[in-house]
Amino acid sequence: MNEEIFQSLDKWMRLHGYGMDAESMDTFHCILALLAVLLVAYLVGLLCRRVFLPIVAKVVAKTKATWDDYLLNPPVLRSIARLVPALATYVLVTFVFYGEPLWRDFLQRASLIWLIVVGVRFFTAFVSSVYELSNQHEELRNRPLKGVYQMLKIVFISIGIIGVVSVLIGKSPLALFTALGAAATVLMLIFKDTITGLVAGVQLSANDMLRPGDWIKMPRLGIDGVVTEVNLTIVKVLNWDNTVTTIPPYTLVSDSFENWRVMQESGGRRVKRSVNIDMQSVRFCTSEELDAWRKEEWFAPLAGENEPVNLHVFRAYFTHWLSRHPRVNQDLMLMIRQLQPTGEGLPLEIYFFSSDRRWVPYEMLQAEVFEYLLAVLPRFGLRVFQFPSGLDVQMLTGGKKED
Repeated sequence: MNEEIFQSLDKWMRLHGYGMDAESMDTFHCILALLAVLLVAYLVGLLCRRVFLPIVAKVVAKTKATWDDYLLNPPVLRSIARLVPALATYVLVTFVFYGEPLWRDFLQRASLIWLIVVGVRFFTAFVSSVYELSNQHEELRNRPLKGVYQMLKIVFISIGIIGVVSVLIGKSPLALFTALGAAATVLMLIFKDTITGLVAGVQLSANDMLRPGDWIKMPRLGIDGVVTEVNLTIVKVLNWDNTVTTIPPYTLVSDSFENWRVMQESGGRRVKRSVNIDMQSVRFCTSEELDAWRKEEWFAPLAGENEPVNLHVFRAYFTHWLSRHPRVNQDLMLMIRQLQPTGEGLPLEIYFFSSDRRWVPYEMLQAEVFEYLLAVLPRFGLRVFQFPSGLDVQMLTGGKKED
């Protein structure tokens, strides 16, 4: 059929004075055939873009499922539209130029390279869609998977480059992989950070050690903030002073760091602070003090004691006060305990959990509790130990002058 068309065209050209020799006519035939192939490929691609893809988009929009909205999003559909003409060209060239080995070989290689390039773009777009889909999944949303998807893109791009090179030089891709195996040492040196970052990223993800949004602290590196991004080569941390610190992922695997995620997910944030009590102020309660406290609800457990100590009574009172505080989590541990006495007094540790885990409300509650503690201690005859200040020395000196 093709030969009859070309013969008719040849007779028409010779009739009108456009005669060509046989070699030129063969070339002209091939050029016309190539234009016809490209035209058909263009029409097929146009049909795909104007008819098939809009139908797919409408079907995806009408479905109740959400996964197809991500896997068949516009970038993926556009990459499919580019893939169809390349595939059509490769198939048509094989049949149209069956009798022209030189043209067929050249055009097959060119169309195959075109097919590989658009194929790689399709796979990278599909990987990006899978990444967006995983971000919508509750269990995968906070996993550091970005590095894994980046590595998949690198793998697809590397395979595409090897495929293009193998087509250009006419060698099997397996032969190129074998040759690359000999250069593996050099490649490992070049991509050392990428490979190490990938391994570290897999460890971080598999052990659930780090997620975007986690608050981490690494005092040795001056890191104290929220993780904003985890990829193959770096982990970005937005510190509380609004500076950004970037560290390689393997640093988090090889070194220790604090992750406050469990605290943020729990019911409260711990307050653990102590004040030093002047041990000379610890004494037995007077009868007047006991008479004033007997009617108080918090004193009931101490009513049977013969000689209550003022520090014991204070601990009972302050435990009761904390247990009634609206911003203290009552489901978690609440305790007031003594630590080892030192030359600076008797440390009294206050241990409880704030219901609000946010930084500012947490600090405000902590300040409110200890301000009240310092103000209420003298009611129980207790004093906070502190080193003498200049004012204390001045008062002592003034007392000596009056004497």
